[in-house]
Amino acid sequence: MLADMNIGFVGLGRMGAAMAQNLLRAGHRVAVYNRSGGKAEALVSQGAREADSPADACQGSEAVLTMLADDRALEHVVFGENGIAAALGEGTHISCSTISTAMARRLAAAHAERGQGYLSAPVFGRPEAAEAKTLLVMPAGQTALVERYRPLFEAMGRRIFVVGAEPWQANAVKLCGNFMIASMLETFGEAFATLRKANVEPHVFLEIMSVFFGSPVYANYGRLIADQQFDPAGFTLRLAHKDIRLVLEVAEECAAPMPIASLIRDRFLSAMAHGQGELDWSSLTKVAARNAGLD
Repeated sequence: MLADMNIGFVGLGRMGAAMAQNLLRAGHRVAVYNRSGGKAEALVSQGAREADSPADACQGSEAVLTMLADDRALEHVVFGENGIAAALGEGTHISCSTISTAMARRLAAAHAERGQGYLSAPVFGRPEAAEAKTLLVMPAGQTALVERYRPLFEAMGRRIFVVGAEPWQANAVKLCGNFMIASMLETFGEAFATLRKANVEPHVFLEIMSVFFGSPVYANYGRLIADQQFDPAGFTLRLAHKDIRLVLEVAEECAAPMPIASLIRDRFLSAMAHGQGELDWSSLTKVAARNAGLD
């Protein structure tokens, strides 16, 4: 395993900036790039080098990590002008983004043709978890590459789960996990709507469920819902809708019906039709409230 690596990091949203910061804190030398300006300043003040393109972030890097919104954004920074694929040399691209399994397979093939490594390593956790280095990191790909870059995963998260030998398998796990969270949001919304009409304080129910399930996911999302704290978004509903669409694509590939995922996709569409696209995805619960005639 290598220590103190030269790393490129592309995508400095709330998640990416926190992950890059933890790589710096672990002693790695990090070149950072973001398509929109102004997001690298805090990292530069901590010792990062600001790159002027994805290709520049690859210069001298043993691995380049990407944390981007969707397939389209990733395609642009990898295959576009001054992109990663043409500049990476014999390094490895590690995609932490929540992308389609089809895109992951395309990336694996394209990098292999160039003699480059590729890993998918999506994460579970909100921006606060990224800042606190408590993400769950889920790499998949060639065992030798996973082990080579394990220090990077350990620098960003509290647990690492190797989920398969094919990179796209990690993306399938991430999408199914987001489906599980969305299902929890839907059931919370339906329960809270019913209890509000029964004149039961939502925070009382939240406390009971938090003890009953013993899950920080229930406790954290339940609090956001009970407080109706949907802005600013830790993860936008628009991106969550993308993930549900992608998990249904995986289900179709695998001939595995997911009827609840289809229902939740329609709930997300309803929420977006009511202007909730940039709110936190926990605002999905507003759909159940509206259906119950609540404000």
